[in-house]
Amino acid sequence: MGSSFSFLISQENYLAAPSPVPGLGDLPESCAASVLVYLDPPEICKLAILNKAFNGASSADSVWESKLPKNYGSVIQRVFGESDVFSKDLRKRDIYSRLCRPNSFDGGTKKVWLDKRTGKTCMSISSNGLAITGIDDRRYWSRIPTEESRFHSVAYLQQIWWLEVDGEVEFPFPAGSYSLFFRLQLGRAYKRFGQRLCNSEHVHGWDIKPVQFKLSTSDGQQATSQVYLKELGKWIYYHAGDFFVADSSKSTKVKFSMTQIDCTHTKGGLCVDSVIVYPSEFRKRLQRF
Repeated sequence: MGSSFSFLISQENYLAAPSPVPGLGDLPESCAASVLVYLDPPEICKLAILNKAFNGASSADSVWESKLPKNYGSVIQRVFGESDVFSKDLRKRDIYSRLCRPNSFDGGTKKVWLDKRTGKTCMSISSNGLAITGIDDRRYWSRIPTEESRFHSVAYLQQIWWLEVDGEVEFPFPAGSYSLFFRLQLGRAYKRFGQRLCNSEHVHGWDIKPVQFKLSTSDGQQATSQVYLKELGKWIYYHAGDFFVADSSKSTKVKFSMTQIDCTHTKGGLCVDSVIVYPSEFRKRLQRF
């Protein structure tokens, strides 16, 4: 077998001298880095295994500085405070990697992370971080543990006359356009014999009047939308509105709410998981309403 395999390899392959023509492996790291700044992070990681030049350039601070939000220092301060998680000599690549994880702040009621591909800022606010009318009265609301939430619990409404859920966040959002969604589900999901099922026992009242979503910002932006809640047993992202951040050097306060305060009828059977803030360009990732 060995002699047969050797026979397939021409003698020229053994005697060939190194090519005098420069290749990608001879590219200076500085030149490779100037190429990588135009690529997104996953592409940079792929090229890092191409050769020594690209491998070295893939760790350059200049490359990863271009991927971080311009105000990433303010983001770190808001989320981590005086923590020593980020040492002064930490490479920009490592800072980017850490910020791409869901990082909790405000007592664990909020999480923020960078999208790995684009470096855009995303945020999730748990139901525990929202002001829900009647949440402490178990006749109306209860907290339910679940694996279907990144916060491991949701607020479940059994029945109420006056639905009001309010929240706000103040954060140094990088400049850009953002969309805000409420993640809701009609019915209570559970598992039986490994199959996901939905208990619709308390679901009622949502087809009579629409739910109203509102959004406002500290610089005067406002948005309002109304939606009937219809689909049962599925997590839906209900679009509340959009806002734009022009100045990333200061924090933007965003207030938002979900209400259905027509007291002519009761409503119930609603799971409130969280509020999501995504770059507006990501809306295609979520269902539109």
